[in-house]
Amino acid sequence: MTLPFATVALDPGPTRTAECLLPAVGSSVRGARALVHRELARWGADALVDDCAVIVSELVTNVVRHAGTAFALRLCSNGRWVYGEIFDTGDGVPRQRDPGPDATDGRGLMIVSTLSDDWGVASSLRGKIVWFILGTGFDSRPQVAAV
Repeated sequence: MTLPFATVALDPGPTRTAECLLPAVGSSVRGARALVHRELARWGADALVDDCAVIVSELVTNVVRHAGTAFALRLCSNGRWVYGEIFDTGDGVPRQRDPGPDATDGRGLMIVSTLSDDWGVASSLRGKIVWFILGTGFDSRPQVAAV
């Protein structure tokens, strides 16, 4: 099965990729974080593990809460940067909110924006892809296009 993941031009070099399909259930957040910890440690991207795990947790939580569909997570890295995508077939597009000081939710994409070097949303024929880049190794905003 080929999923419509985005493509991004980052610096050349050997990259590693990990992918998984997960259901829209709360335990998938833990599974996605486990993938981040396991793979980034194997790839020598230890310095990026904590921030990447928080970003992935926030994005997966959004899929579980708002899209309610199974989703695919893809991570790519060369050890200096991590590019991640989450594809789902749910309706709607994530948008950053401005929650009040007493709000108990609505800060997820603010956290993603703060921790990542860049992030965005790409539409596809079957849904959407929320992507992020973390780490060094690129000089400008990447070109992301749905495949």
